[in-house]
Amino acid sequence: MGGIGRSVTRLEDPPLLRGQGRFAADIRFPGELHMRVVRSPIAHGRILEIDTADALDSPGVVAVWTGADVAEIPPIDFRQMRIPGLGDYRQPILAQGMVRYVGEPVAIVIADSPYAAEDAAELVFADIEELDPVMTAVQSPGEFAPGLTTEAGVVRKSYGDLPAAFAAAAHVFELELGVGRHTGVPMETRGAIGYWNADLNRLEMHGASKVPHANRLAIAKMLSLPPEQFHLFEGHVGGGFGIRGEVYPEDVLACLAALRLKRPVKWIEDRKEHLLAANHSRDQLHRLRAAVDANGVVLGIEDEFFVDQGGYVRTHASTVTDLTAGMLPGPYRVPAFAATGHIRLTNKTPAGTYRAPGRYEGTFVRERLMDHVADRLGLDRVEIRRRNLIPAEQIPFRRGLDALGTEVVYDSADFAGLLAKLEAGVDLPALEATLAARRAAGEKVGLGLAYFVEKSGLGPFDDVIITIAATGAVEIVTGAASVGQGVETVMAQVAASVLGVAHTDCTVVHGQTDRIARGMGAFASRVTVMTGAAVTMAAEKLKERLLAKAAQLLQGDRASITLDGCGIPLGELAAACAADDGTPALTAEASFTTDHMTYPYGVHLAVVRVDAETFGMVVERFVVAFDVGRSVNPMLVEGQIHGGAAQGIGGALFEEFIYSEDGQPLSASFADYLMPTLNEVPMVESLVLEDAPSPINPLGVKGAGEGGITAAGAAIASAIENAIQYRINIAQLPVTPARLRSMLQQASGS
Repeated sequence: MGGIGRSVTRLEDPPLLRGQGRFAADIRFPGELHMRVVRSPIAHGRILEIDTADALDSPGVVAVWTGADVAEIPPIDFRQMRIPGLGDYRQPILAQGMVRYVGEPVAIVIADSPYAAEDAAELVFADIEELDPVMTAVQSPGEFAPGLTTEAGVVRKSYGDLPAAFAAAAHVFELELGVGRHTGVPMETRGAIGYWNADLNRLEMHGASKVPHANRLAIAKMLSLPPEQFHLFEGHVGGGFGIRGEVYPEDVLACLAALRLKRPVKWIEDRKEHLLAANHSRDQLHRLRAAVDANGVVLGIEDEFFVDQGGYVRTHASTVTDLTAGMLPGPYRVPAFAATGHIRLTNKTPAGTYRAPGRYEGTFVRERLMDHVADRLGLDRVEIRRRNLIPAEQIPFRRGLDALGTEVVYDSADFAGLLAKLEAGVDLPALEATLAARRAAGEKVGLGLAYFVEKSGLGPFDDVIITIAATGAVEIVTGAASVGQGVETVMAQVAASVLGVAHTDCTVVHGQTDRIARGMGAFASRVTVMTGAAVTMAAEKLKERLLAKAAQLLQGDRASITLDGCGIPLGELAAACAADDGTPALTAEASFTTDHMTYPYGVHLAVVRVDAETFGMVVERFVVAFDVGRSVNPMLVEGQIHGGAAQGIGGALFEEFIYSEDGQPLSASFADYLMPTLNEVPMVESLVLEDAPSPINPLGVKGAGEGGITAAGAAIASAIENAIQYRINIAQLPVTPARLRSMLQQASGS
């Protein structure tokens, strides 16, 4: 029947495989106009004049706007994790007097063709007085604006008695660790189509949006529209990864233009724009102190870290900093902890979330610490982790921290059990012996391992409406969104398991704000947990109605009747129930609420070979052990793991945004911003476990969208150190050949 636990093929795939996908660039309206953004070529400067006369005189041009033309539109507001003081650092939709990064929108050109718009945009002249840029987050805060420094905010989290931990320590270790600036690079660039629907007297935005209802409210407020007069409609999405679907300046501009001009206005980003203007991420520097006893047990961790936020604080506000601090202790006991995260403004592209935000960085820092402690104390790197893991009998475990406004409580886990299963699954002693023999023969090859804890299922709610038609067709209307994760398939499987129908008889609606009053969208690995729970609840309501009606019609015992696709057709039962209700079809609504997230967890293992001459690194083997509580569709879970691992390898070895001293991006094309290809990514092996189902949702599931990436950087760094037999301490990602060579030369004094 295609219910829970089966690896059915995706319902989303047939139109995509047939070339019938409807991505943003495929959406067309009669009489549409095209928008081109004029961007700052300077990282930091004062706008003296923007001359638009030549652009306005160009053929096909309808309008040219600068900041003065949109001055009444407020800056883009935060979606989550607002902290005091951040509001002054929000981004305007067009630069107002100052530019703060290369690529910042300073004007837009609207024309009757994309070519006319692009040609005219070249004629807009921006006279900008160049100022000295700020290019590092660790330098002392400077002036952002009168009365404001470049330190936008500070996040502090702590628990336990840290002074006592350091007083009792046999060893104190200090490390400085960093993760380079990179981001998600979806196959499809961003795009937005603003459309004034005169028939319905409403404004619409068509294109990707991972949080449609939140974006609807945000943009409607900015444009002074009542929410009911603005709706979002999602098409197919060519990848999300945390950076797509937030409110960006271009989204608001396309909608504003459609509202003012009463014509459709389309904006499609090119790849260079994407690398310059879409959210960057990562880019943190940590200064860490750890108190450790004589047996290698970590007694306390103190971390001060600096987040390079770029030119403005965008919709995520303090999210990345908050998650870094709130999740850093991971699966280890760590009786005392304190973190101070500085959100610093620089003259780079603004930063936001990217798959496993805060956890990729925090896991790298924590797991590098564990390796460092093991090496200095002469302990095995696996054993040091085993000694520090939270024991199963202490679960649920109250971490003493919060993340995303919720208390961190590990709801279910067997950390040591998963580690043991990974060791057995790869035959770790035999693998280590094989690698040792290869090193003895002259190869530079090593093994690294890193533990992670993820978060998933962020609340506080998700709503669902399920309708069963007289034909037996099931429609599931959700407030979720698609970012390529298989939401239609998974929700259909959940409903099918309850209603006893084929999952192919279920249609899932998502990303349409006119179909359901509220929804939280797709982020934080939440859809399977939250939307899945709401679907279960609504389907159970329908099941009870259907069984009661069947018992009435059959004059039988309700307890002896099941929904199995035999006997009275489902549509006939549904029609009878609807007739009783006086409604066109049988419908049930449900809302699932929660105050806590769920916490999936796992281990990454990497085998890396280093070329002794070129210092190039090859990931020969990559294994992910991941406990997801319960797997609705094992094939899709494995797909999430494989994709995440590929991105994690990219961040560990290849991807980095580099800037010149004057703030010019040096990674503005795929010739310079390197990503792994099939040649660099091995066949990822996954060990998906269901040993620790979550007790806080009816399905027992935990989100699986981010665990494939979280520990990749840490595991690969550990493997490289093992390959060269611990001659260096890898403290910075990505580990490029040039960076590795430099570290080895410094270590050898040559």
